[in-house]
Amino acid sequence: DLLLSNSCIPFLGSTEGLDFRTLLLDEERGWLLIGAKDHIFLLNLVDLNKNVKKIYWPAAKEKVELCKLAGKDAHTECANFIRVLQPYNRTHVYVCGTGAFHPLCGYIELG
Repeated sequence: DLLLSNSCIPFLGSTEGLDFRTLLLDEERGWLLIGAKDHIFLLNLVDLNKNVKKIYWPAAKEKVELCKLAGKDAHTECANFIRVLQPYNRTHVYVCGTGAFHPLCGYIELG
């Protein structure tokens, strides 16, 4: 119904089936940060599909292999699912992912 009434703008990056997990909205700067499976997206609030920035952040290959050896599903469990997007200061966001059951965190500079 929303699409038919032109009441929404779909995010085209979602066609990749990335299993979106967490969001961080900054209305003041006009962006939306989205955590997904192995990816982090920075979207413009005016046009979600304009100037999309994407960071590919997979789990280390050896961690994925250990995850699979432990009997976990390679496609639904052995990835880096982004779970934390937290503002750190005016220029950085603190980010954490599952890292195929070996959590990892870092900082993203928002230039």
